[in-house]
Amino acid sequence: MTILGIETSCDETAIAIVEGKTDHVELKTNVLATSLALHAKTGGIIPEQAAREQIKYILPTLKKALDTPDTFDTLKQIDAIAVTYGPGLIGSLLVGVETAKTLAFVLNKPIIPVNHMVGHIYANFIRETREQGTGNRKNQNTSLVPDPYSLVPTFPLLALVVSGGHTDLLLMKNHGDFKLLGGTRDDAAGECFDKSARLLGYPYPGGPKISQLAEKGNPKAFAFPRPMLGSHDYGFSFSGLKTAFLNATREHFPILRTSDKTIGWQQIILENKLSTKEKQTVYDLCASLQLAIVTVLVRKTLKAAQEYKVKSILLSGGVSANQLLQEQFEENIKQTLPETQLFFPEKSLCTDNGAMIASAAYFNFNPMPWKDITADPELYF
Repeated sequence: MTILGIETSCDETAIAIVEGKTDHVELKTNVLATSLALHAKTGGIIPEQAAREQIKYILPTLKKALDTPDTFDTLKQIDAIAVTYGPGLIGSLLVGVETAKTLAFVLNKPIIPVNHMVGHIYANFIRETREQGTGNRKNQNTSLVPDPYSLVPTFPLLALVVSGGHTDLLLMKNHGDFKLLGGTRDDAAGECFDKSARLLGYPYPGGPKISQLAEKGNPKAFAFPRPMLGSHDYGFSFSGLKTAFLNATREHFPILRTSDKTIGWQQIILENKLSTKEKQTVYDLCASLQLAIVTVLVRKTLKAAQEYKVKSILLSGGVSANQLLQEQFEENIKQTLPETQLFFPEKSLCTDNGAMIASAAYFNFNPMPWKDITADPELYF
């Protein structure tokens, strides 16, 4: 079965085609257009602007994904259409949903609405073709497995969805069988990364910059809190950690900002104003922040893995690309749960993409009449 996946929940216009196999899907094409550069100028996403860019990009992205002069004829070869219908920005969601509904009606193809967060989980079931790459994932004992394509998640499993908007831990006993064990009560882990980076003057999204600076720092230099680490549930909270980072930064540096009548305000990159010794303090701040976030995510997930005796742990969402997070999971699983496999997507599939939506639709094939599908920006699990 060949599925076309459409993802437009935020600032990316993403379309992909996958081919379903027994226990995974093969990635045929994966195209992405983004308006990130526009949003970096304003320090975050402006919903109306994101929606306008979605309208601009949707048809060119579709044509590029099909990679053929006769777009309509190629579309007729697709078996089904999958689309993100929530959660997300309502304007952006509508562009993808209405495009998918139009295609389903004109082509008389089944359409499957997909929860964006569920889509992230199913990025772990995507494999590139052997001609394209080496497969998408390993566990801590990858060197013992001669063929990475033989590795697929095994149920029951835990899925940690960690991104700029979500930090959720789910138990899955089978495809479509989701039990939410806990989620963030305020800020998500990715939001903590991004907003902390903005305090230092870096543009949105700042999470990758925090990780880059952290490589030069001492993660034990600042004793940042590990929020809710000792709680008896699987909830998360990162707003207090963000505040702790703000207070530590203010203690050492002023929050530099300048303004005039022309530009309104502009954040100044703190690092550019510092001596070598002061820069090291910034690196230490970032390393300590990253370790605090990673520690909470790893320990809470492993606690749940032991309680529910899962066979696989799946990382997903933009923060799952964080190298320290991956390393800490691999190290701790090897020590405490050696029989448990760890999966995380290729870096290009951690952030929003159409392939994950098509993958989720393949394993949860529940077509709906196109007339009944509506965008739901507040959708949850």
